[in-house]
Amino acid sequence: MPVQEKPNYIWSLLTMKCPRCRRGPMFTQGNAWRLKQTLKMPDKCPECGQPFELEVGFWYGTGYVSYALSFALSVATFVAWWVLIGFSTEDHRFFWWMGLNAVFLVLLQPWLMRLSRVVYLYFFVSYDPNYRYTRVKKFDYETDSYYKKENKDSGDQ
Repeated sequence: MPVQEKPNYIWSLLTMKCPRCRRGPMFTQGNAWRLKQTLKMPDKCPECGQPFELEVGFWYGTGYVSYALSFALSVATFVAWWVLIGFSTEDHRFFWWMGLNAVFLVLLQPWLMRLSRVVYLYFFVSYDPNYRYTRVKKFDYETDSYYKKENKDSGDQ
């Protein structure tokens, strides 16, 4: 089995690659600012076959990740503004920061929505260096035991 070099975690995350192989693209369109196609994703990774939507409604959790990323960026711009320009009660620098931060967040929103999906999926799917030789993990709703357990609970057998 030839061993390939392990792709960098942060670089794979920022370039929005599949978490299992870190090589396949997660989005069909490379440009996040083509707004009609911003969130279009293939069903599975073209490189390793990892399904991206792990269950129905899986992507609802990305709202929390997106909120955390937006908050972190706002804190970073606040600190940068404070260090580079400073805040004062004598003028309106704080309101200038608020306005520019809002514009910054609106402009970055398509990229942040994509990044939140990538980060969220990285929570659930780990890197597999032997992805070409191992099977993709099946999730509960894809197995027969999931439905058999449901039938036992309802009294049907």
